[in-house]
Amino acid sequence: MKLFRNFALLPLLALLGGCNAIVLNPAGDVAIQQRDLVIISTVLMLFIVIPVMALIVFFAWRYRQSNTSVPYDPDWDHSTHLELVIWAAPLLIIICLGAITWMATHLLDPFRPLGRTAPGQAVAHEVKPLKVEVVALDWKWLFIYPDYGIATVNQMAAPVDQPIHFRISASSVMNAFYVPALAGMIYAMPGMQTQLNAVINKPGDFKGFSANYSGDGFSKMRFDFLARSEADFAKWVSDIKATGGNLGRTEYLELEKPSEGVAVRKYASVDQQLFQLIVNLCVQPGKMCMHEMAAIDAKGGLGLAGVNLVQSIEYDKSARRGSAPILAKTYVASVCTTDAPMGADMMDVQVTPVSSTPLLGAGLPKPAATFQSFAPRPSNS
Repeated sequence: MKLFRNFALLPLLALLGGCNAIVLNPAGDVAIQQRDLVIISTVLMLFIVIPVMALIVFFAWRYRQSNTSVPYDPDWDHSTHLELVIWAAPLLIIICLGAITWMATHLLDPFRPLGRTAPGQAVAHEVKPLKVEVVALDWKWLFIYPDYGIATVNQMAAPVDQPIHFRISASSVMNAFYVPALAGMIYAMPGMQTQLNAVINKPGDFKGFSANYSGDGFSKMRFDFLARSEADFAKWVSDIKATGGNLGRTEYLELEKPSEGVAVRKYASVDQQLFQLIVNLCVQPGKMCMHEMAAIDAKGGLGLAGVNLVQSIEYDKSARRGSAPILAKTYVASVCTTDAPMGADMMDVQVTPVSSTPLLGAGLPKPAATFQSFAPRPSNS
């Protein structure tokens, strides 16, 4: 029977041989520190778990009913030494776990710039991180390189040992940006921007995916992460510039539509404000951006004249956001001026100080007055 059991376990071992434990064998310094934190925390907890499990077996065997050689003391109720062990050991473990977790939480803060690229290799002040803007689409990933003016879909690359600064957002529903070899997962949410600082230390091809369910095409929402030398990364960029297309507002609105299993796409030029437009939910020309709306609200709003500042939605992500035939869906139109015919510029709004003078909608046409009359409810008598 023992020989039979050993042979029965062989198929299971063969299946385990195909596993890729990338979380425990990452290629980036941040992921390595996170792995070490998991291992240290697990070992500390095993200091309690293993003795408790062993003592359960020991007491069950030693004080079994058939063992009459051990003393029987039904009136026993307290032991100071045992109480000290029971309470002191877990307390020390909790203190150690709390201290380690607190330090790691601050040192591995995704918003915190990297202080090192590897153990003993500090980041020099003159080293600039690679900037990558990430957008989670349905169901694909868009990567924009603002310093190079290029973009890719379902593929990104980065030089080995160079800090990477990610800015992450989404187009519709929440996803989670996750490259196990690089760092922990970071949520991508529409209308919001989060950050991640990381570094890759080994060349190779790694996998990234969404770690948060987001609909029908979630299982195919994967991308390739290419870790390359500086020379190979420069060649990768030059190849995109030579063969890629253009990614502007119109192309993005088409790309944004839900699709599954999308092949790698490359863009040699990108609208410089595209990522900020995506974050502010105003890629569609003429739509008011969230930062414009916030600035107007901070100044007092547009008054009653602002109720007419709406337009009908022509494209609503393939009617995925509840477009109904009963009520016409609208959005707030951008406030245009002679200086900004396409609406307030992204950078201008961020640096313009907020005025304390309230806006009353001066210069805008007043909304047409509408009157409704209600007939009296008929009596049941």
